[in-house]
Amino acid sequence: MRDLDLTLLRNFAVIARTGSISLASLQVGRTQSTLSMQMQRLEDQIGQALLHRSGSGVRLTAAGEKLMAHAEFLLARHDDILADMDGTALRGSVSLGCPEDYSIAFLPGVLRSFFARHPDVELRMVCAPTTELRPLLTRRQIDVALISIADVANSDVLRREDFVWVGNAPEPNILDHPNLPLALSAPTTLDYRAACDAMEAINRRYRVAFASNSLAGLIAIARSGHAISVLTRTAVPPDLHIITAGLPSLPTIGIALEYAEARPSSAAKALGNHIRAVLPEL
Repeated sequence: MRDLDLTLLRNFAVIARTGSISLASLQVGRTQSTLSMQMQRLEDQIGQALLHRSGSGVRLTAAGEKLMAHAEFLLARHDDILADMDGTALRGSVSLGCPEDYSIAFLPGVLRSFFARHPDVELRMVCAPTTELRPLLTRRQIDVALISIADVANSDVLRREDFVWVGNAPEPNILDHPNLPLALSAPTTLDYRAACDAMEAINRRYRVAFASNSLAGLIAIARSGHAISVLTRTAVPPDLHIITAGLPSLPTIGIALEYAEARPSSAAKALGNHIRAVLPEL
């Protein structure tokens, strides 16, 4: 009978999530050549090719996709067994996805209190817009994610946040511009749609002068005074101003939690439960 090596399987899962042996090597603390040899050994154990290798990275073969589903389940159960048998500390690893503004506003407090209770859990963070996090959940490249949703009445909403217009002054001179320059995220994001819908509702002329999925980029543009940006209220830094005069109101959005698996690992479930308990109070 063939036995799977859990170390190989865990490193395979990291490679699958990152899509890169070089990035995976940084995460697991092994050289690229060591990881490549480990994947060859795993392919020998499975009897099938698991990875397509190219200059731009790696992607899973059909057999690799099938193994990844099994690997996630097996590794989660392995971590559950160790935590249960130890009886004192939760162990394992969990990957958390989060939009950048939430990571700055909420995660320091959330993670500080979580790791005070569970210091042996390993965390991997992915900061990206909701539109990018959902595919990562579907592909099981992250375990759990904080996401933004437009339906604030949804029962899954943990917290509500207001969108606000942000500039370098309470009433910046740029407001007099006949074609107001805006700095927004990607067109598929909620802040982009909210800003455009609000401007069009009052027939205010505007143009998307700057586009960036980076919160730091949007803040930098707002600070320069060359455009008005849209942020969640809690993400507004103290040196910028919320603008209310001369601009339409913006909607409120909800923050919810989603898992990649119907039966998440103990570590993912513990982190999710902690976020549900702490986030509404921050």
